[in-house]
Amino acid sequence: MKVENQSVRVVLADDHYVVRSGVRALLASMAGLEIVGEASNGRELIDIVERTDPGLVITDLSMPEMDGMRAIAELRARHPKLKILAISMYDTPDFVQGALRNGANGYVMKDATPTELGFAVESVLAGESYLSPKVSGQLVESLRGDRGADIPLTDRQREVLVMIARGYSTKEIAFELGLSPKTVEVHRARLMERLGISDVAGLTLYAVRKRLVDPENPQ
Repeated sequence: MKVENQSVRVVLADDHYVVRSGVRALLASMAGLEIVGEASNGRELIDIVERTDPGLVITDLSMPEMDGMRAIAELRARHPKLKILAISMYDTPDFVQGALRNGANGYVMKDATPTELGFAVESVLAGESYLSPKVSGQLVESLRGDRGADIPLTDRQREVLVMIARGYSTKEIAFELGLSPKTVEVHRARLMERLGISDVAGLTLYAVRKRLVDPENPQ
């Protein structure tokens, strides 16, 4: 697994050291790979990639400060040829589609066997896409059943949703819209209830999927 007789440089990103350690151990057993950096959040990941110029990034999606989804979008915009493999505990179609649309070349589950993870790495480096079997079936069914129906939102709910997806804090949203932080929290709670989403990451993915924000230029 080498390019022009040189090892492929790899950067890992996950906010759990144990996960990074496990992936690192597996990659160390694969010929032609050199781990040049590790990050615990999206901002660190982007900084390390800029400094080390890797050929492959393996990143979690749920991380503090900047999540993996936004980091993937930013890395793809800056480095079109970079290979990116998302690794996640989430197998829902929203997460898979969000990662792929943002620029991931593959998506593998954290409970994947070492053999599968190794195959995913090889596939992505070979210029192919890879989806864990666990998520590919669900994704196909989701696409078959998706008729693109939009859940109606008020103008204010849409404004709050877009700002959440762009990474604004509750206080920042309140300031920009002239609302109290408590009112913003109420809008967020109602959005989650209306859309059947349980966290901010899910709201962000919904906004990206419905093209309310551009994942490559969220601001």
